[in-house]
Amino acid sequence: MRSPLKGLLDRLRPRYYARRQPLVLLNGLAEQAESWYRNRKFWARYFDVHAPNILAYEGDALHRKIAAKEAITVEYLVEQLHTYLDQFVQTPPYHLVSSSLGGKVAVEFAVKYPHLVNRVVLLCPSGMGDKEQLPIMEGVRAHNAQAMVKSVFHKPRRVDREIERYYKSKFANRQWKTGFLRTVRGTLEHSVRPQLKALVAPTLLVTASGDKVCCPKTAEEAAKDLPCGHFRRIEKCGHAPQIEKHWLINRLVVDFLSSPNPTAHPSWTKLILAKPTRATK
Repeated sequence: MRSPLKGLLDRLRPRYYARRQPLVLLNGLAEQAESWYRNRKFWARYFDVHAPNILAYEGDALHRKIAAKEAITVEYLVEQLHTYLDQFVQTPPYHLVSSSLGGKVAVEFAVKYPHLVNRVVLLCPSGMGDKEQLPIMEGVRAHNAQAMVKSVFHKPRRVDREIERYYKSKFANRQWKTGFLRTVRGTLEHSVRPQLKALVAPTLLVTASGDKVCCPKTAEEAAKDLPCGHFRRIEKCGHAPQIEKHWLINRLVVDFLSSPNPTAHPSWTKLILAKPTRATK
């Protein structure tokens, strides 16, 4: 059995010159790749982290489709992800960590390309079979960034104020707003619940008791459909646990993706200490 002290030393003195397993981050509907700001640095100790901006509301690729009167669908986002990995990463199999809408993309990608996927983490994923609530839409339509933050977080007053300032600036951007609304229109009704039984990769589904966007009870029921599924519910947390509960999520993800026998409820000792450097030879 590995010594906890050795695990702690490995965390403090990681081997940087090595090829690590690739970890791909898929952000949600109201977020950009920057939304992983409390996670990327930590996960980069153990993995080769990628955060492809496949959903950029101001981006030319998205607006070319809009100009051509084509829908922004989950299928489109899956193929954008495949192109990015096939052309610019090329080191499968990949770990996928996703949030909200990114969960739909992760599930569809893992089912369509099972040979490219190692393990999957779904953080408050949408598309689990319930009718999604989008209080965030009220904030976008009213240019009210504070309302959007309140809809996403359990305790908004503890959230970094830069998040509110960021979205306030984006709400005033017509191109960003158009991209956002067209993406909502094309992806909102897409359910991945029927696909879960075909998701063969070990999968951790995390939900939160205070999620106002995706029903926690529906997510718990959906987790039972996963052939190699693990489920965890986080209390006193909203729709973005990777931000609100980043200390726990950071370590939980590393443990799940690297443990020979993954679990949704590792011991606190294992989370804190037993963390070897995840460099592959």
